[in-house]
Amino acid sequence: MKTTGTRRSLAWLPVVWCLTRLMLLLFVLKVYVFPGPDVTSDVHVIYQGWYDVLSTGTFPLNDVTWQYPPAAALAILSPGLLPFLDYATAFFVLVCVTDLAVLALMTYAGRRPGRSLRGAWVWVIGVPLLGPTVYARYDVMVTAVAMAALLAGARHPKAMGALAAFGALLKVWPAMLLLAARSRSAWMSALAAGIAVTGVFALAMPGAFAFLTFQRDRGTEVESLGALVFHVARHFGWQGEVRLNYGSIEFIGPYVSEVSTGALFLTGTAFGWLVLWRLLARRFEQHTLADAAFVAVLMFTTTSRVISPQYMVWLIGLAAVCVYFPGSRMRLPVVLVLVACFVTVLEFPYYFANVVASDGLGLTLLFLRNGLLVAATLIAAGALWRATVPPATPAAARPRVSPADPADMPATAP
Repeated sequence: MKTTGTRRSLAWLPVVWCLTRLMLLLFVLKVYVFPGPDVTSDVHVIYQGWYDVLSTGTFPLNDVTWQYPPAAALAILSPGLLPFLDYATAFFVLVCVTDLAVLALMTYAGRRPGRSLRGAWVWVIGVPLLGPTVYARYDVMVTAVAMAALLAGARHPKAMGALAAFGALLKVWPAMLLLAARSRSAWMSALAAGIAVTGVFALAMPGAFAFLTFQRDRGTEVESLGALVFHVARHFGWQGEVRLNYGSIEFIGPYVSEVSTGALFLTGTAFGWLVLWRLLARRFEQHTLADAAFVAVLMFTTTSRVISPQYMVWLIGLAAVCVYFPGSRMRLPVVLVLVACFVTVLEFPYYFANVVASDGLGLTLLFLRNGLLVAATLIAAGALWRATVPPATPAAARPRVSPADPADMPATAP
C-alpha cells in the first residue's frame, strides 16, 4: 500500500507542477492579467536597470533600491544566458527552470528510505499560492540554494556550509541555516566560501557593500507587523502618509522611527532566544537542522520592518525541507504558513489598494496574515525547544545525599 501511494504521488507531482506553473507563466507574461498592481514591473524596470549598470562592471551605487549582498548580481545578470529572449522573459524562464530543479531535488530526496514526498508537495502547492509575484522576484533562486544546503547538511557538511555562505551572499537570510550546524567543517567551509566569494566581488566590482547603508535606512513597510499600529492609528487621526520609499510602500510620519526601532528590538530579542536555544539544546536529530532554520527565518520574517510577499517563498522552501523528514515537529506551523501564503496573495496584489488605504478589508487581511505568522512562529519555537532542550530537573526531584553515618566513617588514628 505504501509503495502504491508513493507511485501515485510521484505521478501526480509533475502534473500539478505543470498546471500551476503554466498558470504562473501566463500571468507574468501577461497572457492573462492578474488583478491588482503589475507585479512584473520590478523585473521590467528595476531589475533590467540594474542589469544595465552591473553589465558595466559596477554595482548600482546611486540607487537606494539596491539592498542586496554582492552575489545578487549573479541573479540579476543571469538572463544574459538567454540572449535570444528579452530580459524579462529570460528572467521568468530561468525562475521557472529553478523551480523545476527544486521539484526534481525534493522528489529525488523524498524517495530515499525514511524520507517523505510531503516536502515536494509543500513546494508544489505552496509556490503558486503566492500568485505571479513569486516568478517576478529572484527569491526562488535563493531559496533553491538554501534548500540544497539543508538537504546536504546531514551527509555533506562541507557542501552545506559552502552553499549556506553562497546563499547568504545572495540574500543574507540563508546564513541562519548554520544555526544548528554541529560540524566544525560546515562552519569552516562557510567561512572559506564567504571570504572567497566576497573577495572576488570586492576586487572586481566597486560598491559591493553599498547595500548595507541602503538597508539600514529602511522604514516600516505597510505589510509588516509593526505597520498594523499605523493602519489602526489612521482611523484615530494619525497624521502620516503612505509613500514609496527605498523601493517599498512605507509609512512616513510621527512615531514611525519609534515603531521601526521596536521592530529591531523584537528582532534582537528573537536572536537572543536563538542563541540561548543553541547553548541549551542537547538532543539533535536529523531533522533538527531544518527545523531550527525554519524557526529562525520565521522569527526574523515576522519581526522584520518589511514583510514583502516574496519573503514567504523562503518559508515555503524551508517548510518543504522540514516535512521531508517524517520526524519533524513543524507540521502545524507549516500548515499555518501555507494558509498565510494564500492570505498574502489576497493582500498583495489582489487587494493591495485596500491595504494601502487601511480600510476594513485591508486591515482584516493584514491582521489575519500577520497573525498566522505570529502563531506559526510561537508554535514552531515551542516545538523546537521541547524537542531539543532537556527539562530542568526540579530541586525536589534530585537525589539527596544523606550525611554519612558516623559508624561508616573510617577510623582515625589518635
